[in-house]
Amino acid sequence: MSRAILLVLALGQMLVSLAGAADVRLSGAGATFPAPLYTRWVAEYEKTHPDVKIDYRSIGSGGGVKALIDKTVAFGATDAPLTEKEIAAMGGTDAVVQFPATLGAVVPAYNLPGVSKPLNFTGAVLADIYLGRISTWDDAQIKQLNPDVNLPKTPITPVFRTDGSGTTHVFTSYLATQSPEFKGEVGLGKQVKWPLGQGGKGNEGVAAAIQQTAGAIGYIEHNYAVANKIAYGAVKNKAGKFVLASTQSVSAAGDASSDGMKGTVLRADAWNAAGDESYPISAFTYIVLYKQLDNIKSANEATALLGYLRWTLGPGQKFAPEMDYAPLSEKVRAAANAAISASTHQGKAIPANP
Repeated sequence: MSRAILLVLALGQMLVSLAGAADVRLSGAGATFPAPLYTRWVAEYEKTHPDVKIDYRSIGSGGGVKALIDKTVAFGATDAPLTEKEIAAMGGTDAVVQFPATLGAVVPAYNLPGVSKPLNFTGAVLADIYLGRISTWDDAQIKQLNPDVNLPKTPITPVFRTDGSGTTHVFTSYLATQSPEFKGEVGLGKQVKWPLGQGGKGNEGVAAAIQQTAGAIGYIEHNYAVANKIAYGAVKNKAGKFVLASTQSVSAAGDASSDGMKGTVLRADAWNAAGDESYPISAFTYIVLYKQLDNIKSANEATALLGYLRWTLGPGQKFAPEMDYAPLSEKVRAAANAAISASTHQGKAIPANP
């Protein structure tokens, strides 16, 4: 092989190496609930920003927050807003940026052969089912909500998550607003002690239990119910309307509950939101980062991170409905962008990604 050819090959290899070295690599970890959308966002963003490589690991909300506290990732993701203890571990409110990324819903999914029309539920009825006070599908309280449905005398098997999850946090938080008995006996949180029923790990485990058990009812994420063709019901909202989960009804709940979003640690409870069109078991899911991005090595990486996050709040929102998530309202996106813009790197403001 001639010296000229060897020189060309060496030059080409050097250029490839330099191109690889120029790539910005960012890592995030956390919530499983929005993971399908986050994966789509990364794929779409990298098409137009090939020099930015993003790795999102779906390890659960708690794992994502811990990784951020340990400064092993650029950003974390959590379904439940940061607790006071978690905020303190990150250095206090002045050290944290938390903003909603999208919205989702938890739906009452069921397996009731012969019933094709979506059933109506109230929060109080769902609470009584999980407390064991309503034990058959032809119970008078369910019949009153569904007068046109021929309900069978089938026993009800409540199905619940055995693992700690944001889905359980949302479902129990909503039921606690609807039933003082539920709040007192079961409580609310990512993991609670259920008085009866059948457990399943993850959405997959709950869905499998529902599909395999005639008469079962369980709470799963809306996008999961749609993808797996599992029947789910409408829930009576604060305005007294029975509403099915949809991207529109979940967005309406988010918009109605967002008036208090100010500062850099944004949060709002979207369950039991006001408004005729609001689906009542809706929730924001959040992205969390440090206000002073000292866990980011270079200014280029900090610029790329904020560029990506700003993109998710802009063009990225159009992908949410395609994945059965709800896009953020203009008001929420404005609050989120303002929170992100407070971030600095080595004391300097971070420009928009070119």
